[in-house]
Amino acid sequence: MSPDKVVVAMSGGVDSAVAALLLKRAGYEVSGIYAELWPEPNREETIQTLEHSCRILDIPFHLLDFRAEFKELVIDYFCHEYSLGRTPNPCIACNRYIKFVCLMDRALQMGADYLATGHYARVERSSEGHRLLKGVDLSKDQSYFLYTLSQKKLEHLLLPLGNLHKAEVRKLATESSLPASSKRDSQDVCFIPDNDYRSFIAEYVTSKPGNIVNREGKVIGRHSGLARYTVGQRQGLGVSSNEKLYAIKLDAATNTLLLGNRDELLSNTLLAGNLSWVSGRVLSGPISVMAKARYRMPVSPAEIYPEDREVRVKFREPQRAITPGQSIVFYNGASVLGGGTIEATLEMKAETSYAPSLQNKGVAN
Repeated sequence: MSPDKVVVAMSGGVDSAVAALLLKRAGYEVSGIYAELWPEPNREETIQTLEHSCRILDIPFHLLDFRAEFKELVIDYFCHEYSLGRTPNPCIACNRYIKFVCLMDRALQMGADYLATGHYARVERSSEGHRLLKGVDLSKDQSYFLYTLSQKKLEHLLLPLGNLHKAEVRKLATESSLPASSKRDSQDVCFIPDNDYRSFIAEYVTSKPGNIVNREGKVIGRHSGLARYTVGQRQGLGVSSNEKLYAIKLDAATNTLLLGNRDELLSNTLLAGNLSWVSGRVLSGPISVMAKARYRMPVSPAEIYPEDREVRVKFREPQRAITPGQSIVFYNGASVLGGGTIEATLEMKAETSYAPSLQNKGVAN
C-alpha cells in the first residue's frame, strides 16, 4: 500500500519545517508548499530558506500565488471592519479562508490526502466525530485561531506539533540542521510592516474626524478617525486629563469615540455572531463553558445562551476591554467547541459584521 500523501503549509519558520520533518519520519509522502500572500520584504530570503529546508528533508517544494485571495478575504475584511469602528483579528480570517479553504482545496486537488500545518493544537479522530484540542504546550497553544474548523476540514488536517513543546521543536530543528532552527517567532501581522497599524490604516481606510466624548456626552476633544483607535487604548488619544482615560466605545453610527476610566472597560456580557461549531451541531440550549474573548486572555467560566443566529455570553467574572470584531472561543476542558465574532457588549449596539463570501470562488466554507 502506498503511503498517504500530505502537503505541509510552510512559512520559512521553524514550526512548519519541523512539522514536515515529523511527517516524513512517520512515513508519509510529504510535499512542502509556500503560499505567497503579500509582497513580503524578505521574499527571496524566505524562499531560499524554504528550498534549503526541503532539500534537507528530501521533499518537493511548491510555490503558490494566493495574493488576490488574500487581498479580498483578509485585507479587505480587515479594512472594512476597522471602517466600522471594530477591531478584527486577521489571523483568524487567514486561517479560516486562506489556509483551510483555498490552500486545503488546492492540496486535495494536487492529490494529497491531508494538509498539515505547524499550529500548536491537536486533532483527535473517532468514528463519532473529530475533536479539536489545545496543544500540550499551553504557552504556545493556537487552538483559538482554529475554532472555525469543521468536521470535513478536520478529516483532512494533520497537526504534528500538537503534542510537543516549543523547546522540543527547536531541538529537533537543530539536530536536523534545518535553517530555521534559530529563527525568532513572528509576533506581527504579516502584512503590516513593523506592526505599525496606524500607518497601514491611514493608507487603506478613509479617516473621518469626529468628536471624543465622556460618559456625560460632553465633547472633550476630536479624534482623527475611529479606525485609528481600539477599545482599551490609553496612549495616543489626543486628550489632556487629570485622570487616566481609555477608549471605551467606538460608535460608528455617530462617528464618536467614548472615553472613560479603567473600571468602565469591565463587562461580563457580550453578543457574538458569525458562529462556528466544531461538531457541526448548532447550540440548542444554554451551556456552561470556559471562554476567552481575546487570544492573550486566559479562559474564564461563562454561560452561553442561544438567541436566533447569535449567542449571548455571560462571564461569571467581569472581563476587561471586550472588543467588537475580535473572536470569542468556547472550550470544554482541552476541547474547542467553537466560537464567533464579538458583535457588542450588552450595552453596545451591534454593527453588521463583514463575513467574506467564498461563493464566487467556487469553494465552500
